[in-house]
Formats: sequence, structure tokens, C-alpha cells
Amino acid sequence: MTKPQSQPEVETNPPLRAVGWHRPLLWLSIAMAALAIVSVVGLFVDSRILTGAPIWAKPLKFAISICVYTLTLSWLIGLLKRGQRFAWWAGTVAAVFLLVEIVVIVGAVIAGTTSHFNVSTPFHAAIWGVMAVSIVIVWAAALPVVVMLFRQDLGDIARSLAIRAGFVVALIGMALAFLMTSPTPQQLSDFQGIAGAHTVGIPDGGPGLPILGWSTVAGDLRIPHFIGMHALQIIPLVEIALEILARKSRVLRRPTTRRGIIWVVIALYVGVLAVVTGQALSGESIVRPSPLVTLFTIVLFVGAALAIAALVVRTRNSDSRATAERHKAL
Repeated sequence: MTKPQSQPEVETNPPLRAVGWHRPLLWLSIAMAALAIVSVVGLFVDSRILTGAPIWAKPLKFAISICVYTLTLSWLIGLLKRGQRFAWWAGTVAAVFLLVEIVVIVGAVIAGTTSHFNVSTPFHAAIWGVMAVSIVIVWAAALPVVVMLFRQDLGDIARSLAIRAGFVVALIGMALAFLMTSPTPQQLSDFQGIAGAHTVGIPDGGPGLPILGWSTVAGDLRIPHFIGMHALQIIPLVEIALEILARKSRVLRRPTTRRGIIWVVIALYVGVLAVVTGQALSGESIVRPSPLVTLFTIVLFVGAALAIAALVVRTRNSDSRATAERHKAL
């Protein structure tokens, strides 16, 4: 009697279980959405310019960023089955100190002064110190949540990888903000009460992209910070897109295939993060890449595309062989 052949590895993606949102973070995200609306109004009704940008641009950017981060972290804490109480406290600490940071930023706007890097007076230095300590605490509060996510069964191997890796890369991106806190050589030679800068090669406040403010003539350390930090959303969103496509694609129904694609996406993301970090540190504008940066970027994306294509072809060939073996057995 012929032994039945094993079926191809095709699975239905297990749905994420219902989660209990972390309420302090969820309420903060709602408050930040409201602040974003207020900031948009401020852009139109308040004509003040600070360091070359509309004065309400910074609250708008921070409100959106904190809204997205707190909403994501609230959801992730809700996924935890073990250690949820400890994670709840970690999330609450993060919410409190993110609130401290945004209060300082909005207060500085109302006062018509800068919040970041401002050590012009003992008062401003103390406020900047509070902000610096706050963001360190927010970063540290995320660590136990990451550890717990690695110890949880999140149901699907590709989804688990996307969530965990996205958070790890996000922590790296958040840590890149510390590159901005050291005084520049120009500041050291002619101190004007500012210690630290976003841009590399010129003082802050030069020509920049609309709203984002990223320098168009020099390196800008906000770019790798932004790209790295939002890996927490982008990499899992790629996996969600793959799961949606899997409804019509037999190849993507294999969890191992989707996991392989996510590994490629992670490698691509880290590669891009390394490129933009090196570009910013070298004083090169994101809109005027050197031939070497352009070449590296093309190699990264072409390599990722070829790797994904190879994974898809290998899965199709494996399915074809399995189907042929089943027909032969019959």
C-alpha cells in the first residue's frame, strides 16, 4: 500500500485574539490626536517662526508621533497574557513621561521659545533636563514590554517576528535621538545658550522639507530617528498586508514563506536605517544623496526584491512537487 504523501504547508492565519487596550496610553493617544488638530489650526492662525519653521510645526509632529506610538504600545500591552500587570505599569510610566515631554513642548511654543537643546538660562536648562530624563524613562519603559513579547505566543510565526523585530528596531531608532544632544563644534566655539542640534554641517533653521522640516542642504539626524522609531508600525503593517494578500495567494498562506519575507523586510529596513544614519552624520542632505548612497540604496532594494522573488519561486516549486507526488500516489 502506498504511503499517503504529506500535504503542502498551507495554513489559515490565526486571528489575533481580542485585546484589552492599555487605557492610560489609549487616552493619551486620543489627547494627542486632539493636540494635532489644535496644532494644525495654530499653523494657520499663528504666524510666528522659530528656528526657520512655523512655531506650531513641532507640536504637530510630536503630537502625531506620540499618538501613533501610544496607540501601538497600548495594543501591544493588551496582547500580553503573562506579566500583564508589570507591563501595565511600564506603559503607565511611559504615558506619564510622554505627557511631561509634550507639555514642555507646548509650553515653550506658548512662551515663544525653543524647548530642545535650550540651556540659555538655569530655568531653560532645567526644563531641557526634565525632557531628556523623560525620554530616557520612556525608552527604558519599553524594554520590559519587548522582553515579554519575546516570551509570548502571538499565534503566527510571521506575525510574531514582525511585531518583535519592529519593536527592537524602533528602540534603536529612539536611541538614535541621543546623537542630537551633543553640542556642535560651532556651538562650543561660540556658545549662544544652545547645546545640541538636528542638522549636521549647518546650524538648525536652514531650508527644510515642508512640515517635516528635514534639512534640504545638510545632514539631518531626525531622519534616522524617525525611520527607526516607526519600524514599530511599518514592519507589522507589512505582515498585515501579506496576510491580506494570502487570502488570494496560496504561496503566502504558508507561514514559513511569510516569515522569510518578513526577514528580508527586516534586513532591508535595517540597511536603509544604516544608510540614512551614515548620510546624516556625514552632513549629506536626504534630497541630495551622493552616488555612493544612491548605489547602496539601489543594491538594498534590488537585493530584497530578488530575495523575496526567490522565496516565492521556491514555495511554488515545493507546492508543485507536492501536488505531483499526490497525483502519482493516487
